[in-house]
Amino acid sequence: MERRLERLNAKIVRCRRCPRLVAHRAEAGARPPRRYRGERYWARPLTGFGDPRARLLLVGLAPAAHGGNRTGRMFTGDQSGSTLFDALHAAGFVNRATSERRDDGLRLRDAYITAALRCPPPGNKPVPSEIANCAPYLLDELRLLTRVRVVVGLGRIGWQAYLRARQALGARRPRRAPTFGHGAVTRFDDGVTLIASYHPSQQNTFTGRLTRGMLRAVFHRARRLLARPTPATRRAQVSRRGLTEAAGARPR
Repeated sequence: MERRLERLNAKIVRCRRCPRLVAHRAEAGARPPRRYRGERYWARPLTGFGDPRARLLLVGLAPAAHGGNRTGRMFTGDQSGSTLFDALHAAGFVNRATSERRDDGLRLRDAYITAALRCPPPGNKPVPSEIANCAPYLLDELRLLTRVRVVVGLGRIGWQAYLRARQALGARRPRRAPTFGHGAVTRFDDGVTLIASYHPSQQNTFTGRLTRGMLRAVFHRARRLLARPTPATRRAQVSRRGLTEAAGARPR
């Protein structure tokens, strides 16, 4: 699995499908704000990263022009990442609460982070064709991340990207149409649970629309969901209990 993810990531990094995004990511690196002058920007598409055997999957919007596009890792080197990793650390999904550089020693535990887009869109507003161009990469990741049981959609676009990916992979739709709202939960028949969350962007955190406590609550809920036995585990437990009771009832 890890080698297949590595091959996929090598393909993602070479992507040039969206001329507008290619130009924007390069422009951000060529004309950085004063605080980042002199730094060498990654300025290429970003891959997902984390534990290949993860049961928790996070789907965000896109790298930040001066965050991930600069550092080369999603949610790294910007305020959104600080808010996100604080929440993940509080729930035990990462070994440190800050994400500053690709080589800062951060390690995700039982979690994997990806996004609907792999390049920063101008104004954080991708056009439909750009979302569609990136969609196959998320499909490939879902095919490889076979242990995922809980998905957190960070923002409406990330949340919608996961729902579209499920449909493209032929997964059954839920009985009720999912509705986006912070903390909204959608459960699927295959045992996966989708949790909606506001995106940890500065626009949301600075206005108080999303607080650290609200985001921490999302990942604490994910932790509780992962602690529950799966349907297969419950069936196995029932089967073992039945065999034990039957053996105890045999005449001696």
